[in-house]
Amino acid sequence: MGTHDEDDVARRRFDVADTAPLLLDAGGAVTSWTRDAERLLGYPATEAVGRSLAGLLTHADAARLPDVLERCRREGGWAGLLSARRMDGRAIPVMARITSAHEPGGPARWLVLMNEMGDAPGWNMSRSMLEQMVAGSPIGIAIVDTDLRYVWSNAALSRFGGGPPEHRLGLRLADVQPGLDSEAVEAQMQQVLESGETVVGYEHLGHVQAAPHRETAHMLSFTRLDDDHGSPMGVYYTVVDMTERHRARQRLALLDRAGRHIGRSLDIARTAQELADVAVPEFADVVTVDLLEPVLRGAEPAPGQAADGPEGSVTLRRAGRRTADGPEAPTGTPAVAYRAGSPPVRALVGGRPWRVERLDPPDALGMEWVADPPAGSERPSALIVPVRARGATLGVTTFLRGDRREPFDEDDLALAEDLVSRAAVCVDNARRYTRERDAALVLQRSLLPRRLPEQDAVEVAACYRPADELTGLGGDWYDLIPLSGARVALVVGEVPGHGIDAAAAMGRVRTAVRTLAALDLPPEEILAHLDDLVARMDHEEGVAQEAQPRTDGTQAVGSACVYVVYDPVDGRCTMAAAGQPAPAVVLPDGTVHFVELPRTSPLGSGGPPFESTEVTLPEGSTLALHTDGLLAQGENWALDTDRARLRRALERSADTLELSCRAVIDALVPDRPHDDVALLMARTHRLAADRVADWELPADPAAVAEARKTASLRLAEWGLAELSFTTELVVSELVTNAIRYATGPIRLRLIRGRTLVCEVFDGGATAPHLRHPRATDEGGRGLLLVSQVTQRWGTRFLGEGKVIWAEQSLADPGV
Repeated sequence: MGTHDEDDVARRRFDVADTAPLLLDAGGAVTSWTRDAERLLGYPATEAVGRSLAGLLTHADAARLPDVLERCRREGGWAGLLSARRMDGRAIPVMARITSAHEPGGPARWLVLMNEMGDAPGWNMSRSMLEQMVAGSPIGIAIVDTDLRYVWSNAALSRFGGGPPEHRLGLRLADVQPGLDSEAVEAQMQQVLESGETVVGYEHLGHVQAAPHRETAHMLSFTRLDDDHGSPMGVYYTVVDMTERHRARQRLALLDRAGRHIGRSLDIARTAQELADVAVPEFADVVTVDLLEPVLRGAEPAPGQAADGPEGSVTLRRAGRRTADGPEAPTGTPAVAYRAGSPPVRALVGGRPWRVERLDPPDALGMEWVADPPAGSERPSALIVPVRARGATLGVTTFLRGDRREPFDEDDLALAEDLVSRAAVCVDNARRYTRERDAALVLQRSLLPRRLPEQDAVEVAACYRPADELTGLGGDWYDLIPLSGARVALVVGEVPGHGIDAAAAMGRVRTAVRTLAALDLPPEEILAHLDDLVARMDHEEGVAQEAQPRTDGTQAVGSACVYVVYDPVDGRCTMAAAGQPAPAVVLPDGTVHFVELPRTSPLGSGGPPFESTEVTLPEGSTLALHTDGLLAQGENWALDTDRARLRRALERSADTLELSCRAVIDALVPDRPHDDVALLMARTHRLAADRVADWELPADPAAVAEARKTASLRLAEWGLAELSFTTELVVSELVTNAIRYATGPIRLRLIRGRTLVCEVFDGGATAPHLRHPRATDEGGRGLLLVSQVTQRWGTRFLGEGKVIWAEQSLADPGV
């Protein structure tokens, strides 16, 4: 090396004490050689100057030199590991750094500084300690240069693929591990090289060539390596296998998602579908949930019910299905048949799971039971888990994975059993709820009128909104009861509590009301009898509770009721209430007022006697009978304020009475009321004057013939001549009976409504009795004949006497 060149090196103040410097021209040929370079590589200056740097390197690194020089020209320098070849042929690793030595106005030159890695001060010690530290480390460790080529790696890195350390030298990640997503990893390396910021805990998911079906998870950390001057020399990174931790985390996430999404409703099929939705696509490519048919109906599956088909085959219902190709679910619950001995039947009957890594069509197991194989899979992996809850098998769940995914293993089986067991509890809860709710609905249909009877007195509409939204049952009820003389009884009531117990108590009270209504008593007497009955029911219930303290009781004391009788002949409306709000009346002009009823105590509480109120309603008036849940909006509610709200709701017009009834409920009652609500609205009608005929009769036996004649003429006017014979017989017997046994005035009335009603009024206070006379008796057959030729008959008492009445059907005159 000439004096000028050595002075130039000194002038640039490079520390050459431990470094072999040399100069290159723009083409990479050596132009200056130093004694340190001669000591390092063994070449004298006469043989080194003029030679290309490529001639001083091993063959592999000589091929890299054009790229290195190009990078120097582009970036102004380069640093990395090279393998130099000494004059004696021995290859030695050197750490090289190339920087520009260009003089203004002069030719391009490059300064190369090389340190032998084995001779650098402190290197032997550092390398020895490093080797001791990393030789037995389970963590993969590697160093790449600025070209992202391996310059060093430990043995542990081999476990992640790519071969032993010596096979990695000079290669990039994509070269040693094809198929791995190396671009993402090298992007992290490049970012660290450029920014100098360390990246810790980078998670990389992928599939390695050794296990293409198994997803692996690695955690990598990257740190840039700089030389003494702060220039980047490469990247040091570590790799930790987190596959098992990743899978455990996935399992926990799946179980957490299952806990949040399965069982959000009490619908059996929806719960089964939620299980399928949760498991696809994270756990399986196809999931089907098949349940026994009785389970979907809410019934308890009987032992041995599984094998119920021909030759032991089983027919299940497909309640849930999900595939990775789409979220489609089965329409309804289609039937799915499995032959005897197939894996689903074995799992169903035996109650134990079944697993196979790969289904092989030629295998004796067959694949005919696989209705939905994963798309494009010839040998899917299968897992079948019985759906079991409380010791009963409800169905089976089938999990399938395609050929491109790792087969199910024992860990997957444990996870599937956990998933299915959670869903099974929800399915069983939904099944039990379905059974209870179906039973409650049957009870409801038997307790509440499915259809109010047809009659001419009123047009009716009713709305019912229970507080218990699960069962749809409560303690409130409404009813319309046809009475004699074309009259009707309108009833609204409630018992304390909600749910099925309250519904059972309500059924008892409502039945009692209908039984008492048949007696045709005034409203206040109906409530008095009902009050006594409720008190007796409470006493009997208390005795039963003492005998069987675990039995759930139904409380009837505290029940409330309003009983209204409307007569369409004259428009009179008589009503009485027990602890219930008074009815509201909407007059034909739309004005609303509330009937003033004496305030009374609830039934069974031993309050003062009940009193009735009588009003006369114009035709077209609307009665609104309701329970207190319609007005009460919580614990603190004011009657006047809520009556004003009800008044405003009733004043709004609607096209039909049904719409008016629903509009009132929607306006005053939330979707989930705190109390049951019943509303019965009845629009009154009057019978036309030409449909009612009455006559005053003297208490003279001769009046019987005149009464028969008069009644027959009126029937002819009404076009009911075919009923004349029967009517004359009824009139004759009833009038004769009144003349013979009663006192006071006698009145005959005929009413043509949906039936033909014959009524005889007298001043007597005793009720006639139906007798079965002997053949030798001369009388006593009158009421027996009446009962045989009419549809029904009876007696009702008035303040001034009684009425004996009989009805004939207009639809079938022979009845």
